[in-house]
Amino acid sequence: MTTRICLALDLVDDAALIAEYEHWHRVGNTDPAVTRSIRAAGIADMQIWRAGNRLFMVIEAEERYDPAAKAAADAADPAVVAWVAKMLRFQQPIPAAGPNGTWFPMDRIFALGDHPAN
Repeated sequence: MTTRICLALDLVDDAALIAEYEHWHRVGNTDPAVTRSIRAAGIADMQIWRAGNRLFMVIEAEERYDPAAKAAADAADPAVVAWVAKMLRFQQPIPAAGPNGTWFPMDRIFALGDHPAN
């Protein structure tokens, strides 16, 4: 069983920076140590979607996933620290995240399965 986690973030609204951000996320350009750390934390799938300069991250996390443990492991992993530092120049927080925020958790407000089919 997995849990879906959705997060939002804005990119700096600059076409060249957005193109470079996308470049770093293409297959072959992301540090394999970073993707290994994601999988090792119990993340079964992660996708990032873009609309203009707004990003949405959708995570399918396994039962063993622990956000605090992932944060601690990331802080101790030089490859992840370097990746996060590289990505910061492209990012700006959404208003809800405050001035120093990055990826911000989203609240689910609708699920079709919660509504009766009639």
